[in-house]
Amino acid sequence: MKVLVTGAAGFIGFHLTQALLARGETVVGIDNLNAYYDPALKHARLDQLNQHPQRGAFQFIQMDLANRADMAALFQTHRFDIVVNLAAQAGVRYSIDNPHAYVDSNVVGFINVLEGCRHSGVKHLVYASSSSVYGMNTKQPFSTADRVDHPISLYAATKKANELMAHTYSHLFNLPTTGLRFFTVYGPWGRPDMALIKFTKAILAGEKIPVYNYGKHRRDFTYIDDIVEGVLRVLDQPAKPNPDWKGSDPDSASSKAPWAVYNIGNNSPVELMDYIAALENALDKKADVDLLPMQPGDVPDTYADVSDLVEHFNYRPRTPVAQGIANFVEWYRSFYHSNQT
Repeated sequence: MKVLVTGAAGFIGFHLTQALLARGETVVGIDNLNAYYDPALKHARLDQLNQHPQRGAFQFIQMDLANRADMAALFQTHRFDIVVNLAAQAGVRYSIDNPHAYVDSNVVGFINVLEGCRHSGVKHLVYASSSSVYGMNTKQPFSTADRVDHPISLYAATKKANELMAHTYSHLFNLPTTGLRFFTVYGPWGRPDMALIKFTKAILAGEKIPVYNYGKHRRDFTYIDDIVEGVLRVLDQPAKPNPDWKGSDPDSASSKAPWAVYNIGNNSPVELMDYIAALENALDKKADVDLLPMQPGDVPDTYADVSDLVEHFNYRPRTPVAQGIANFVEWYRSFYHSNQT
């Protein structure tokens, strides 16, 4: 297959591209390489992809999803079988002060992806949604059968908008689309704006780590390899109409159109303080913790119901947090040449 991966220099996009190349696919990766976090890490990921002992072929193009003309030309030049849209402006807290960045990348950019797929016969669009769409919901675990009408950050609102936009294109143009609600992805090559790298850097430097909600958060931490395996299984099976769907009793996760959404989470939430304890164990160093109140846009707990993923794809993420963090620390010490104890 010929696969377009947007956000190929990003955390998840990098790992997915590696997996696609390993199984012999031709991959075109695009990324705007913006400075939301250190572009050097993005370039290092690209260096890894360019050196990959792949059976497939890889081409990288620096491009912004929000550039309508460039995106149209991309889809005209390449005839993609599958598109995986992972490019987005990430970060809940950043969206409070930089709202336009989220509209440009996550809404304008996404409509450009949908238009490209529509006009070039793409067989399946898989795109990243987020657990943040559950917003003010408190019923646990979060299920795709639940309504998600009360986001508490603009980031979450743009991800919900993506699901709605995709449904419209599935309905109007018979474009198979599948949205994946990722739950707190972590692992090697992760984003430096996320807690795991921030905590690791601070602990090794002997600095305090900020722990919000006084450490009472529970998160369904999901290891990157589990996420990639889930994406691979989903992209190989384009969404199909649900013949049992009824407008009088609408299912929130499927449709009469070829559209679906799924949770990908570890299905095993972990207390934040236990997550930190696992990191302390992997680093063999105690953390100096600064307990702080809840931050705007954050939710107290996340917990994924993945029963649909199990039923439809025979797959359940299952990497234990202790193992995932140990793998991350091994990579961190190697990549950053950090041997502090």
